[in-house]
Amino acid sequence: MTKGILDYDFGVQVDLYLLIKSATKGIASNGKPFLTLILQDQSGDIEAKLWDANEEDEKNYTAQKIVKIIGDIHNYRGKSQLKIRQIRRTGPNDAVKLEDFLETAPVSQEDMNSKLTQYIFDMKNPSIQRITRHLLKKHQKAFLEYPAATKNHHEFVSGLVYHVVSMLDLAKSIATLYPSLDKDLLYAGVILHDMGKVVELSGPISTVYTVEGNLLGHITIMVNEIGKAAEELGISGEEVLILQHLVLSHHGKAEWGSPKPPLIKEAEILHYIDNLDAKMNMLDRALERVKPGEFTERVYALDNRSFYKPIFQK
Repeated sequence: MTKGILDYDFGVQVDLYLLIKSATKGIASNGKPFLTLILQDQSGDIEAKLWDANEEDEKNYTAQKIVKIIGDIHNYRGKSQLKIRQIRRTGPNDAVKLEDFLETAPVSQEDMNSKLTQYIFDMKNPSIQRITRHLLKKHQKAFLEYPAATKNHHEFVSGLVYHVVSMLDLAKSIATLYPSLDKDLLYAGVILHDMGKVVELSGPISTVYTVEGNLLGHITIMVNEIGKAAEELGISGEEVLILQHLVLSHHGKAEWGSPKPPLIKEAEILHYIDNLDAKMNMLDRALERVKPGEFTERVYALDNRSFYKPIFQK
């Protein structure tokens, strides 16, 4: 298997093709412009600085461009950074394509879509089932392709649906332990809670926030979508209100982005499941990049902690 950018140790010189995930202009303390490049391949992404960048560099090195880079892997404040020695745009003689650099979910879209379909089929409440099926069908293509975030967790192609099917399996296990939970509500909440991200985010490649994402956010977007779906389907009743509450409250607290805290049992469990799956993804991705006996880079979303990989876990 070809080594990815995150598979190299500090101090190693690399000669690689990489995809520019994002490029941001800055001004150094000496007054000269530079570019902060986030570069990626299928192993993940790494930051690099292109110093003394001119207008031509700004045009050449933009998001979704593939570049050939010679550089060194450095440890900068506990994180890997790539020091660029040489960089160039790829041309027709470079046998590379965009798909070669995209990190994707470890399960196929077909398998994950089949699992979604089965969970919806298992719902007994017709109103909840119809609204969930309607919205999944409406956004199906994007839902199967988009990441779950721009950073921190499941930030890869098909990351959104992978996050959801993992949460569905968690929900099923928890509902077995606690049979008083309404499985229809819990499954629907899992499927719908982040579906607004297909509007909030720009797409599966070089993902950024859209205008709607910045101004409204995925929670508001999805609450509105549930209301529109109910109206289009001629559905009224408390189920609509409760589905909206599940989406509104799934971040748990106002300071974490929820307009309302969870006020029904299923909403509380949805919040825990969402939090657990996101954090496990962050931990797994951080720990797979270090050897036993080492600490990970600091994980900002987990209180900026570094996690240790025990030696016996070889």
